[in-house]
Amino acid sequence: MDVPPPPDEESEISESEIDDYSENPYLKLQTGHYKVKKVNGTLRCPFCSGKKKQDYKYKELMAHASGVSKGSVSRSAKQKANHLALANYLETELAGGGHAEPLPRRPQLKETEAKPGEVYVWPWMGIVMNPLKETDDDKEVILDSGYWLKRLSRFKPVDVNVFLVQKDCVVAVVAEFNSEWSGFASATELEKEFEREGCSKKEWVEKRGDSESKAYGWCARAEDYNSEGPIGEYLSKEGKLRTVSDISQEKAEDRNSVLEELSSMIAMTNEDLNKVQYSYNETAMLLKRVKDQKKNLDEAYAEETKKMHQMSIRSIQKILEDKERLSNELEAKMLRLKNWSKELEKKETLTELERQKLDEEKKKNDAMNISLKLASHEQEKADQNVLRLVEEHKRQKDEAMGKILELKTQLDTRQTLEMEIQELKGKLQVMKHLGDVGTEVVDEEDEKLKKLKGEWGEEVHDAVKTALEEMDEYNPSGRYSTPELWNFEAGRKATLKEVISFISNDMKPVKRKRT
Repeated sequence: MDVPPPPDEESEISESEIDDYSENPYLKLQTGHYKVKKVNGTLRCPFCSGKKKQDYKYKELMAHASGVSKGSVSRSAKQKANHLALANYLETELAGGGHAEPLPRRPQLKETEAKPGEVYVWPWMGIVMNPLKETDDDKEVILDSGYWLKRLSRFKPVDVNVFLVQKDCVVAVVAEFNSEWSGFASATELEKEFEREGCSKKEWVEKRGDSESKAYGWCARAEDYNSEGPIGEYLSKEGKLRTVSDISQEKAEDRNSVLEELSSMIAMTNEDLNKVQYSYNETAMLLKRVKDQKKNLDEAYAEETKKMHQMSIRSIQKILEDKERLSNELEAKMLRLKNWSKELEKKETLTELERQKLDEEKKKNDAMNISLKLASHEQEKADQNVLRLVEEHKRQKDEAMGKILELKTQLDTRQTLEMEIQELKGKLQVMKHLGDVGTEVVDEEDEKLKKLKGEWGEEVHDAVKTALEEMDEYNPSGRYSTPELWNFEAGRKATLKEVISFISNDMKPVKRKRT
């Protein structure tokens, strides 16, 4: 059964106790209490079971363990100790089990080629001695480094330097090879070829006084480095004395240093990726909330629009019904008066007294007709007022709908900008290891601001400066404009309660004014 490690507690151990504490999880790894191998052949970190990445190759897991144990500042001392034990376990227990990939090794040297304790000049160098004859006509050619680069090209030297030694009777050539093991192989190959031709350093020393024009060559060693003359000076200036063992150890140390550095970088990168993933999850949740809010706003907007439309229809219907009722009543009164006037005209045979009463009634009737006509005229004016009220109501309704759409657009724009800010914050977290940024103050001496002040005056200059400062305050990561709902009477941002109150007041139906 794979037992998960206990939860980390920073107070349990200190940084100085990491090496000692790592022995305990190392023993548990050996006994199988913590498991590293998985059924499918991949490896896992038993101390990071909650992380997203679970499957590792050997090199990846080694890099993760080394990085956390040495380079992670966000991990506790106990976590570092656990991962140090894991790194030691991978190196000692699993390196030979088919999981580790072999590291590049230097070429195997034969005993006849070099002894581990023999001292060479490094970077690897070869020496060629070429005596000159008095009858040689091509001395200038032999003294040319290009000639020797071409002649020794099969050994692949990276540079060649030519000297005149022994009273200008011998051309001494120092061929420099690269500092890797391939360079050593080239230098020893040069030495072996001259040995096969009987032109080694030993033959050069024995035949130094001969007049035979013959080139001798060998690999540069301590004796050449410490010699007097141009060759010794050049070798001591350009190279160092190293044994094969020393160079092997230095190469191994350099390789291990690079591996540790890369392991640390990989571990830090993995941590940054985890932070980015967390930021992505947060942003996704925020996006879902924004979508839900937008859906609720859309539904509320549709419902409110429907209510306003129904209220408008009911109001217009009531106005039209009142108009029709009043018109019918007026027509009925005028008809009754007309009939009464006809009846009065038929009573011509009545007495004088009745005639006087009739005159009085006619006067009353005329006065009533005049009143009815005035009432009809007033009704027509009232009808015109009703039509104007209907048009005014429609205009105010359209204005209210436009304001609602404008506020909805501003809200959508603001939510979009908030999402972009969240995304930028996630990216900034990935970049934090590059150093903190110090996001900025408006420079009063800026040439553009000075030019703006000179051309347009103090008021325009102050307005631009205030806008820049507000953009730095609200959007320090990008300095772009952000829409805000503003209370102009109070000179500040509007609260949510004020916005809702403003919209509700604007959407109230216009009441009919009584004349």
